Amino acid sequence: MRSRKKKMPISRKVLYLLGYTMVFIWLIPVLWMCITALKPGGSAVTVIRDLLSPPYTLDNYNYVLTNASIWNWTWNSFYVAAVTTIVTIILTSLAAFALSRMQFFGKTFIFWVIIAGLMVPVEAKIIPLFQIMIDMGLINSYSSLILPGLAAPLGVFILKQFYDGIPNELVEAARIDGAGMLRIFWSIFLPLSRSSMAALGIFTFITSWNNFLWPFLAINEEKMMTLPVAIPTFQSAYTAELMIPMAANVLASLPAILVFIFFQKHIIKGITMTGIK
Repeated sequence: MRSRKKKMPISRKVLYLLGYTMVFIWLIPVLWMCITALKPGGSAVTVIRDLLSPPYTLDNYNYVLTNASIWNWTWNSFYVAAVTTIVTIILTSLAAFALSRMQFFGKTFIFWVIIAGLMVPVEAKIIPLFQIMIDMGLINSYSSLILPGLAAPLGVFILKQFYDGIPNELVEAARIDGAGMLRIFWSIFLPLSRSSMAALGIFTFITSWNNFLWPFLAINEEKMMTLPVAIPTFQSAYTAELMIPMAANVLASLPAILVFIFFQKHIIKGITMTGIK
């Protein structure tokens, strides 16, 4: 007998259609950016027919890579994002482990204070944070770009939820063998939470890489600028056209896109495992 293929339910077809539609809508501005970056100076890029018509050129990319400080700005963005990601993972994992497995006075209160940080808008913290950086003399430094990003209540929440789901039998067995809390964290919790920590690290890296508002306020020297702050200077300092800024945007977007593409399995697995008890 011939095996009959199961027909896909109409509800699933609708979901697929909706998903593909959302992807197409999301890709429209990305495609516009990429095509605009290939158009020569003076081209019309606001009409679809003109945008999709030749000629195309790589001169915009050559101009960005050879006539601007983009390499220095890229290093600043990468350094800030990498350090922020590493330190955030260390701090949030230790804090989540303490809140999940250690007993001390006020643990529940401290946890809810940390979670309350999720409800405070970024804009509400800008003025006091800026004043603190001025008082500490950290304006125009890497410290001013890195330190505010280390407060990650969402990371503490995600890792604590995962740690709460680890069986107590593993912890008790380690204690019987004479392991202390730090050894339990290093040998049991850290290996089991690699996917969750990888997902948190990817989100932290991309968020820091794309951050504009705080670096825009904390840095006023060109040599210390990150890419999101520095790219608008192409339009104001070099040209009023869109081609060169779009080429710079394409180059600035590549690291974040590559990180997401190569580590998307870790993101899905980390989010999935966080909800498993």
